[in-house]
Formats: sequence, C-alpha cells, structure tokens
Amino acid sequence: MSAHTLSVRQILALDRIAAGQPEVVAAADHLDRPVRWVHVAEAADVGVMLSGGEMILTTGVLLADDERLQAEYIDSLHRAEAAALVLGLGRAFPSSPEGMRRAAERHGLPMVVLHRPFPFAELTEEVQSRLVRRKFAAVSLSEGIRTALTGLITAGAPLQGLLDEIAAHSGCPVVLTNLAHRVLATAGEHPAVDDVLRDWDRIARQPGGVDGEGWIRADLGGRGERWGSVVLCGHRGDGASGRLLADRAAEALVLHHLLSGSGPSWEEQSARCLLSDLLAGGAPARSLLPRARAAGLPVNRRTFVPLVVRDTSPSQLDRLLRLLGLKGLVAELAERSTAVLLSLARDQAPEALAAHFADRLRAESGDARAVVAAGPAHSDWEDVPEALREALHVAEAAAGAPPGLPPVVRIGDVRLRGLVRQLRDDPRVQAFSERELDAILASEDAAELLPVLRGYLTTGRNKSRTALLTHMSRPAVYRRLESIEALLGVDLDDFEQAASVHLALLAHDAQTGP
Repeated sequence: MSAHTLSVRQILALDRIAAGQPEVVAAADHLDRPVRWVHVAEAADVGVMLSGGEMILTTGVLLADDERLQAEYIDSLHRAEAAALVLGLGRAFPSSPEGMRRAAERHGLPMVVLHRPFPFAELTEEVQSRLVRRKFAAVSLSEGIRTALTGLITAGAPLQGLLDEIAAHSGCPVVLTNLAHRVLATAGEHPAVDDVLRDWDRIARQPGGVDGEGWIRADLGGRGERWGSVVLCGHRGDGASGRLLADRAAEALVLHHLLSGSGPSWEEQSARCLLSDLLAGGAPARSLLPRARAAGLPVNRRTFVPLVVRDTSPSQLDRLLRLLGLKGLVAELAERSTAVLLSLARDQAPEALAAHFADRLRAESGDARAVVAAGPAHSDWEDVPEALREALHVAEAAAGAPPGLPPVVRIGDVRLRGLVRQLRDDPRVQAFSERELDAILASEDAAELLPVLRGYLTTGRNKSRTALLTHMSRPAVYRRLESIEALLGVDLDDFEQAASVHLALLAHDAQTGP
C-alpha cells in the first residue's frame, strides 16, 4: 500500500461511517486492500468509468430485481480492480442481496452493506480530505529525506553519516548488508542495534529474508546488478511511510556507492570501523562481539590471530585470505599499515598459519623482504584488542629496522626499537631525544648528517657498510662523522656515548619517521 492511500479497513474504522452501521458481508479477509479514491455511482456499467483502487458507494437502485445484472455489476468491478463496494440498504435492497454477496466473495472483492441511511457525501468528503493530507505528508516526507541525504552526499559525507540520517528519520535501527546477509554498517541507538545484531544470523535466514512486521528491506543495485540491501529494523510507523523511507534511503545509498567507487569498499569500511573500535577500547570487547559475528567473522570456539602488513592494500590481503581459505577481517588502520584479524579453528596452528601467510604474501607480491607483524594468538575475544595493538606496534617498529628480520615479526624481534616505539609519547623520552640531538637537528646540514649517523649506528658502527648504505665514499663518511661528533660533543667510538645517541635517534625516528 502506498503512502498516500487508506485501506478498506481504515475507512470502515472512521467515526463518520459508524452512523451507517456498516457490516462486511463478503471478502472480509481482503480488507487491507488500498483505496485510492471514493466514488459515488448508481450507473449499472460503472466499471468502465474506473481506473482501479476506487471504493464504490451505491444504493443499487438500478440493479434491483435483476440477479443477472447484479452479478455482472460485481464482475465489472472486479475487472476494473475496484477496492471495495459499499451498498446502502433501504431504497433498492432491504437486506444484503445474496447473488451480489456470492459474486463478491468469489472475486475477493470486499462488500459492505450499510443498515441505516447514510449521506454518502459525508464519507466522500472525509476520505478524500484524508487522502489528500496523506499524499501531501508522503510527498513532504519523501522530499525531506531526499533533500537531507542529497545534501550529505554533496558535502562528501561518509557512509555512516547517511545511515545515521536514515536512522534519525525512521526512528529504528538501520542495517546495511551485502548479498550474503553480512552486516556492513549499522545506525541507530546502540542497545537497539545490539539487540538486532545479537540475533542476526537467525533473522537474516528466515524464509523470505528479514521482512516481517516493521522490518522493511530495500535492495541496492544498479545497471542490472544487485549488491546489497538496506533494512529498517522494527519501524514503528505505518508500512507505507516505512516503505517510502526505505526506498529513498536505497536511492541515496546507491548514489553514494557510485560516486565513491574509487574509495574503500563498504566491506572495507565495515571492517575498519569494527577493528578501530576494538583498538580504541572505548567499549568492552564483548559488546563488539555481535557486530563481529554479523560482519561474517566466526567467533564461537575460535582462535584469533592479529597480523599487520605494511605497504599492502586491503584488497590484496583480502584476496590472499580467500586464496588460502582463511576467515578474517581486513582493514587499513594506520597510514601504510593494514591489519588482518584471523579467526582460526581451534585445531589450526596459529604460528604455522602465520608463517604460511607471510610466505604466500612474499610470493604473491614479489617482495622477498615483505614482513608480517604478528600479535599473540588468543582464544578469548576479550584479549583481542591488546593483541591487535601489539601487532600494530611491532609493524611500526619493524618499519625502520635494518634488513634481516624474519618473515613473521613478533615483539621479541624488535627489541630496543620496539621499546622506544612504546615509550615515544613519554615527555621524558622526548626531552632526552631533543637534548641529545638538538645540535645536529638545528644544523643547516641536518639533512646530510642524519642519514650518515643513522646508517653508522644501525650497522654497528661499521664505516664501510655505512658508505655502501648511504652511497658515499668512505672519506666522505669519515668527514661527516667528524662533523657529527663535533656538533654533538661526543665520541662515537665510546660504546656508552654511541648507545645514548642511538637511543635518542630511535626516539626521534619513532616520533617523525626515519
């Protein structure tokens, strides 16, 4: 039923018609048929005047004493797709005509008789005014949400901004899914959204999909292809306005999808939001478990392994997961760092699978030096956020490390560099770094001297290897090292002084990047 129609049942419930003592005598199970208009007609061939959806009001004065004509009258209303027939008793029929009643029942055409005289004009006036108001309200609602969503798209709002606006208009949780019913994004009040997601597996697999009382789904797609759905979960308004909201939402989401075609996919955005919330720690990890399950991540009796890979796109890693037959979420969580949260069966070996993942990454990317930073494996979901933070930390520390790291890098492999990365935001560490390196950082030759200092300390104070690493002659390296020692007032041949400068340089690089 459209947003600007009334059902036969709704019209019969009006106070105005109660004075006529209405009685449904046929097709009582079809009272939810939509009424587009109310038409008073005494013509025997009224069917030719109709375009469908009309409720016909008549006294039947031209049909009396002719059962054949009465049956043809009902047949013509059925062919014209009339919504219902209201027959006023008294002038032509003292009681409900049995032939008309049987014909109406056969066609599923609701037939109502009025036992008391009733001015048809009052009913037509009441219904027509309500229909006009509903149509205006529907147009206003449609234009209101369309304008709001179009404005957000024009302003470059993210997907979540659109969903939040849709949830505000509909007053219920909103769920965006792909064709496999995997939840990509949600909006609405958190407790209500959590209730929906907690039971999502069962809801999404009900016969006929998620459609039910107050559940309204609109498909998303274009150019002959469907790629997902938007679902209003438990909409409390009438079905017509809910359908209108869902359709306008779908139009806006399709437009957003087409305009952001070169950006991250909705699946990537979904994984990024979930993993970012896990990292942030603003909510207990257990409260995010329904979202993870609805997003397609197996969570029951699983082992979770967080991995982070530098300089590899989420799409490449997602493709690698599918190639290896592994389940997981993939998202870019920091600049140049993409996280993979693996969900393994309890009988799978986490370390062996991480090593296999790293080997296949090197083979697929063609980069024999690619490394995978790994956090500890955990079977308890509550431990996943800290393990994911550790994997990110290891990836950052490994990024500036010299060559020679293993394919899978763990916290023990980054040693002092990893510790400095963890402490880089401590004001005392920052002050120490500035104090040790201030003279060289303030020098006009800093851009030339810092790479030499970094190479010298990284290679274990090997001047020949430093020359190769910096693409300089050995005499040039010697001169720059002399300048560095003079500026800093240190003797780099002294182990403790060199270690102090090295620690300061690691802290500086942790803040700014080497």
